[in-house]
Amino acid sequence: MATPSVNPPRPRFSPRRRVLLVAVLALLAAMAALSAMGIAGFNGTAPHEMDWDGDGSASGVEIVQGYTVVAVDVSREGQRTCRSYARLRDRTAPLRVDCRVEFAPDGGGAKP
Repeated sequence: MATPSVNPPRPRFSPRRRVLLVAVLALLAAMAALSAMGIAGFNGTAPHEMDWDGDGSASGVEIVQGYTVVAVDVSREGQRTCRSYARLRDRTAPLRVDCRVEFAPDGGGAKP
C-alpha cells in the first residue's frame, strides 16, 4: 500500500510568475494591435523622424504621439514611395507626407 503524499503538488507557475506572464502577454497584444492600426512608431518610423510640428527637433511628447496617436499610410507608385502621417481621429488631413524615390540595384558591377 502506497503512503499518501504529505505535500500537495506544487503549481507549475507561482502567482507572481503568472501575473508577470499575463502582463507580458498583454503588452505584446497591445503592441500587435497598435501595429495593425498603422501606428507610426510600430511601422518603421524612427524617433528622430517624429517631428510633427516642424520645429526641427522631435520632443519627447512628439515621440510618445508617434507611438500612440499618429498613423502612417504607405503608398507605392512605381519607384516612388510615399508615407503619409496623420492623427488616428482624422486620417484625411495628413500632418506630413514624405516621398522618396528608390532605385533598384543594377545587378552588376561597373560596365566597360
